[in-house]
Amino acid sequence: MNVGEAVRLRILELCEQHEITVNKLATVSGVTQSTLNNIISGRNNSTTVATIKKVCDGLEISLDEFFQSEVFRNLEQEIK
Repeated sequence: MNVGEAVRLRILELCEQHEITVNKLATVSGVTQSTLNNIISGRNNSTTVATIKKVCDGLEISLDEFFQSEVFRNLEQEIK
């Protein structure tokens, strides 16, 4: 799994935990729906930390909490 896939899975996981849709996440985080849709669909595999921070702010969690997930363990090496 690469970082983009891990971010996608983590966002979906957090939406499920907070019982909100991706569309609701867009509203509460200030990240455009198209940006989140691109992340979720896999069209965007290079999400910025600033975007992830907005997602965290919308969910009222820290960046540390975002990355404290099994999906970020054992990621593939990005540079080959």
